[in-house]
Amino acid sequence: MLRTGLPMGVSELDRTAVLLDNHPLWLDAVERVVNRVGVDVVGKATTTDAALALLEQHQPDIFVAEIRTADETAAVSLPRIAADHSPDTKTIILSENEERDFIEAMLQAGAVAYVVKSVHPDDLTTTVRQVFEHSVYLPSNKTQGTALLHRKREQSPLTRREMEILRLTAEGYSNAQMAKMLWVTEQTVKFHLSNIYRKLDVSNRTEASRWAQLNGMLFSSASVGM
Repeated sequence: MLRTGLPMGVSELDRTAVLLDNHPLWLDAVERVVNRVGVDVVGKATTTDAALALLEQHQPDIFVAEIRTADETAAVSLPRIAADHSPDTKTIILSENEERDFIEAMLQAGAVAYVVKSVHPDDLTTTVRQVFEHSVYLPSNKTQGTALLHRKREQSPLTRREMEILRLTAEGYSNAQMAKMLWVTEQTVKFHLSNIYRKLDVSNRTEASRWAQLNGMLFSSASVGM
């Protein structure tokens, strides 16, 4: 199914979006969410091909795409394919999958945000708002459906893995615990921590944790001020 909200090039709002989800009720719900932050939905689709056609037609600011993981290879390719059809469009992924490797793959493929579908609507609203400020989101490993803000990509001196380790450190995990969670050795965790300390110009875990707190990287509630 393909439905366009407005004719090509016509919008009452400054920012536009195309939505993809195979459930029409979800499409309507997501449309209401993005409308809250001044984004006009110019097209909605229930199939990938229809969504890509809308992207090429409208060249929207954002593409909010629900992803199912029956075929992970095809799913991970969607942000890249979307960029081929509309290079300046930012892709936000909605999915029930909370596996870190899958999330990492989606972000590396070009998605600017990843939100699990169990989020509160306010979390998705904040995600959309912050995407326009070039921030990166990951779901919390502690509370299902919670979006977490990472510091603005262009301002952060850390790699994505270093930011992940910094957040876990600030949440109180030991090196051994992080090694098990991330499927790496403790030596690898120590190596990343050394790089984090050097890049942030801090001396220890306490100072690094304080930096994480000041830069909005810590879980605080079901709706983080993203």
